[in-house]
Amino acid sequence: MSRKCTICGKGIEVGMKVSHSHIRTKRTWAANLQRVKAVVDGAPKRILVCTRCLRSGKVKRAI
Repeated sequence: MSRKCTICGKGIEVGMKVSHSHIRTKRTWAANLQRVKAVVDGAPKRILVCTRCLRSGKVKRAI
């Protein structure tokens, strides 16, 4: 299972770290994913959600 946001699909980005001498090495950027209890199809369920989706109100939290 890949670690992606279940709302927007944001996951791991891959790119290059470039030093001052322009030596390029591979690196990754991970999305800030939180495991939250949210209402999905009328029932509470644990899902992975990025903090941007949480902050913008795209997720209905289950209490």
